[in-house]
Amino acid sequence: MPAQARRQPKVAWHAFARRAWQMARLWPLALVASLSVAQAEVISARYADPTDRYAHGVLGDAIEWGTLELRIKNKPRLRIILPETRVFEDLEPRLFDVDLDGDLEVIVIESNATQGARLAIYDENGFVAANPYIGTRNRWLAPVGAADLDGDGKVEIAYIDRPHLAKTLRIWRFENGALSEVAQKAGLTNHRIGQDFISSGIRDCGAGPEMVTADANWRSVVISRFDGRTIQSQAADGFSQSALADVLACK
Repeated sequence: MPAQARRQPKVAWHAFARRAWQMARLWPLALVASLSVAQAEVISARYADPTDRYAHGVLGDAIEWGTLELRIKNKPRLRIILPETRVFEDLEPRLFDVDLDGDLEVIVIESNATQGARLAIYDENGFVAANPYIGTRNRWLAPVGAADLDGDGKVEIAYIDRPHLAKTLRIWRFENGALSEVAQKAGLTNHRIGQDFISSGIRDCGAGPEMVTADANWRSVVISRFDGRTIQSQAADGFSQSALADVLACK
């Protein structure tokens, strides 16, 4: 039987659903206005070609995606088709200006049949960069967000490495066309097996960007800051989806 596709949402960032609204907080799109200087630029992105060839089901079903489609200004639409050994094991592609050049890049989660998940970046020309695969089949990562977390003029991307097992916040900096890890901290998570949403995001309440997740036992909403060297965390409230939403909204 052919794989049945999940319905793609009309709005990219729904409220705490698999196409979760907090992704809009996670991956701010305010930079779109600055893109007019580019001749060719990514306008939007979506997944296509649903497939059940990677039977992990961590997000609630066995359907993942075989293709990333990029709509590009002044160029034909770009279709990035993965080999049979890989899928996009993900919610939605995330648009963010990773290299701060005024054009959006696309941040995705790719999973390999034997090596598990990795973070990857694409642009209007195709593949840009990726970090190493986790190293084991059926091991996944859940994004927290992207921002210049330490104010050094470079973008960092944060995610939870194996949110059901390792429960480790990892931060990777994009610099000179590559990703390099700059910090990690255990004891944090943002996803439970089978959920079709991710419970995390990045906020800025006036003192710089902060990462918002749950603690490893789902007892507290946790706010974490990165100072360029280490990650400092503190509990903000007892955990619930509404409490998480309030913390992300700086309430």
